[in-house]
Amino acid sequence: MKRILGAGLFYILISACSVHHNPKENPQVYLQNPGRETKKWKLVWEENFNSPKLDTTKWTRIPAGGADWNRHMSLDDACFGWEKGELILKGINNTDRQKNDKPFLTGGIWSKGKFAFQYGRIEIRAKLGSAQGSWPAMWMLAELDKYGQYPRNGEIDIMEHLNFDDIIYQTTHSHYTLNLGQKDNPKHSGTAKVNAGAYNVYGISWYPDRIVFQLNGVDTFTYPRISGVDASQWPYDQPFYLLIDQQLGGSWVGKVDPKQLPVEMRVDWVKVYQ
Repeated sequence: MKRILGAGLFYILISACSVHHNPKENPQVYLQNPGRETKKWKLVWEENFNSPKLDTTKWTRIPAGGADWNRHMSLDDACFGWEKGELILKGINNTDRQKNDKPFLTGGIWSKGKFAFQYGRIEIRAKLGSAQGSWPAMWMLAELDKYGQYPRNGEIDIMEHLNFDDIIYQTTHSHYTLNLGQKDNPKHSGTAKVNAGAYNVYGISWYPDRIVFQLNGVDTFTYPRISGVDASQWPYDQPFYLLIDQQLGGSWVGKVDPKQLPVEMRVDWVKVYQ
């Protein structure tokens, strides 16, 4: 997944003990104070999708782009639904090629510019659909562009699921892993067994020195900050925003079988703790 972010500046006064965010320069950013990771988690932000429309104070529909992951992204209402307090993100066949020349349309949301956090725990309860070429994902990118163009700010893939797999992929990407090829020092990716068609809670616990990936509250893979290597190994010292999207097709997941569409991801809730 690739996304080039705009530049930004970030200043904050560090105060003691409490969870807080910067109310002036970047009111959408929640920072965790030093030492807070040793204390009990406190809920600081949540989304329960109880409204029959997208809360635009928290989310924006992801527009189309030129990468595999966003090639078929669409703002079309046909790619989004709400039912019983759940957001439904869909991958569908495009029935109007005059309006949009892409063969498939997909729905996704991001919190870019509206909510980001640095350190803490995020959990997302969702049920995934399966189809040939289906690629639902929950992931994070840097909000304020501290280190430069992608992949220098890093990427955190909370969960990616391919086709009919019985595993999910949980991964970090950065200049260190992609451009310098350092994927095993330390290991940058893990997998976890999953029943994708059931409701699961996907998440990470993110600390100043490690990112712990989780499935249903169980630790599955840890990416640590290590010493003695290029500094680009750890760009994860800045706020990240959230993306949740039902992707289709690409060099990794393979070709889409249009006869197996529509496919959908149902998102029940999102919770962030610090």
